Amino acid sequence: MVFEGRRSVGPVVAAVLAACAAGVLAQAPPPPRILVMPFDNASRDASIAWLGEGAAVLLADDLNALGAAAITREERREAFERLQVPGTAILSDATVIRIAQIVGASEVVTGALHLEAGTLVVRARSIAIETGRSGRDLTERGPVPELFATFERLSRQIAPSGTSAQSERPPPPLAAFESYVKALLTDEAATAIRYLEAALAAAPAFDRARLALWDVYTKRGDQAKAVAAVLPVNTGSPWFNRARFLAALSYLALGQYDEAFAGFKGIADAQSIAAAWNNLGVIQVRRGTTPQTALASVYFRKAAEADSSDADYFFNLGYAYWLTRDPQEAIRWLREAVRRNPADGDAHYLLGVSLAAGGSATEAGRERELARRLSSKYEQSEKRPTDAVPKGLERVKHGVELPPARQAEAALASSDQRDLARFHLERGQRLYQQEDDRQAIIELNRALFLSPYAADAHLLVGRIHLRNNRLRAAIDAFKISLWSSETAPAHLALAEAYQRTKDIAAARAEAERAVVLDPSSTEAKQFLLRISGL
Repeated sequence: MVFEGRRSVGPVVAAVLAACAAGVLAQAPPPPRILVMPFDNASRDASIAWLGEGAAVLLADDLNALGAAAITREERREAFERLQVPGTAILSDATVIRIAQIVGASEVVTGALHLEAGTLVVRARSIAIETGRSGRDLTERGPVPELFATFERLSRQIAPSGTSAQSERPPPPLAAFESYVKALLTDEAATAIRYLEAALAAAPAFDRARLALWDVYTKRGDQAKAVAAVLPVNTGSPWFNRARFLAALSYLALGQYDEAFAGFKGIADAQSIAAAWNNLGVIQVRRGTTPQTALASVYFRKAAEADSSDADYFFNLGYAYWLTRDPQEAIRWLREAVRRNPADGDAHYLLGVSLAAGGSATEAGRERELARRLSSKYEQSEKRPTDAVPKGLERVKHGVELPPARQAEAALASSDQRDLARFHLERGQRLYQQEDDRQAIIELNRALFLSPYAADAHLLVGRIHLRNNRLRAAIDAFKISLWSSETAPAHLALAEAYQRTKDIAAARAEAERAVVLDPSSTEAKQFLLRISGL
C-alpha cells in the first residue's frame, strides 16, 4: 500500500493493515474468475448467428472442465440485467470490464468468429481487469461439425497454467447443442420450448437443456411442468445438484414444503450451500416448524455463517427473530443487514419497528424515515401501528448470487472505528479524483462498514455510480447521504441523477432545495436554468 508524503498511518491503521496482511499470508488466494462474453459474428452470416452465444457457453464449459473458474451464463445474464444492458448489444471494452467487475472476474475473454470456405475461424483475446490490458490474440480453425474440438483447443490456450483436464461426459450432438443455444436466445416461450424439446429428443441425456426448460416453464408460472423438466436428471450427472435445487424452488413455489425441504436439506448437508440453508429457513417461516425440523432462525444463521457478505441472510435472520417476538435479536441482525446494504428499505423499516418495540423511539424514527426515503411503500408508514410489518418479507435465493455491492473484511473490526473510517474515506476521495472508481468503491465500502451512515461516503459512492450511469444505485446513495446529513451538494447531485432519469419535476425540486440550503450556490442556480426549458 502506498501512502502520500511522510504522514504516519497511526497504530490503529497499522494494526489493521498487519491483520489484513496476516490474513493474506494465511489463506491461499482464490482462483481467478474468467468471464467469457458472447463472440461477435464478424461476417454477419445468418447460418452461424447462434454461435456467438454458443461460443461463450462452450468456452466457459471447457475452461471449467480444465479446472479454471469460468463464470456461468446465469451470472453473466444477471450482471447484464443489473446494468440494464441488452443481452444482444455490442459492448465497448469499458462496459465489458464493468460487467466483469460485477461478477467478480479478474479476466475477460472476448472474440469473433466467421466462416472461411466452409471452415469456422475463431479468434479470441483476453483482457486483464486490473490493468485493462489485452493479452494474447488466439486463433483456432476447424470444420463446423468439429465445433467442440475447436473450442477445446482454444480453451487449453486460455486456461491458467496449472489447470488440468477433468473427466466429463461426451458433448451432445451438434444439432442438439444448436437447438439448445437457439432456445437461450429467443424471447418467445413457446419457441424456446420447441427448441429444447428438439434438443432432448436428439440427446435425452443433455441435462443442460432440461435446466433451460425449467427456466422457461418457471417464467411462465407453470411450476408443475418445471419440476417435471428437471426430475429426470440423475445422480451421476454433473448438473444433478443444480437440478435438485431448481426442483426444490418449484416445490417451494407450489407450497409443497416437505418436498422442497428434502431437496434443499440434501444440498445443504452435502455442500453447506448458503442459498440452500437460507431457503430452508424460508420454508420454516411459511409452514412453521415440525417435530423433525428446527426454527427458521437456525437455518438463516447457517446461511449467514456460510456467506457472511450477503445482506439478505442477515435480513432474513432478523425477520425470523421479529416473527418470534424477539426484538433485541432482530435489532442485532438487522443492523448487520443494513451495514452490508444501506439502501435496503425493508431492512431499515423492520429495524425501526424492532427498535420501537425495544424502547429506542428516537432511533426507530430515524430508521423509519430512511425507509420512507428509500421505498415508496413506506411513505405512509407514520400512519401504521408501531408493530405493523408487511407479510412475506422473507427472501428466497435462486442460486445465482453475484458478489454483493458492499463487502467488508473481518480484519477491519477495530476499537477506534471513526478514525479508521476517516482514513478509508480519505483514500476513497483521492482514488475518486484519480478516476480509479473500482478501488475507490472498495475504500468507501470499508468506511461505510465501520460507519454505515457517513454522509460524505454515501455522497461519493453516489457520484461514482452516477459517473458510471448506474442511476438507481446513485439515487439510493444520495438519499441515504441526505438522510444522514442534509447538504446542498447532495441535493444537487440527486437533482442531476433525477434529470438523467428524465424525472424533471423531481430534479427541479432537489435543485431548489439546494438553493434554499446554500443561496450562494451558482452551480445549483445554473442547473435550474438549464432545466427550465425542459
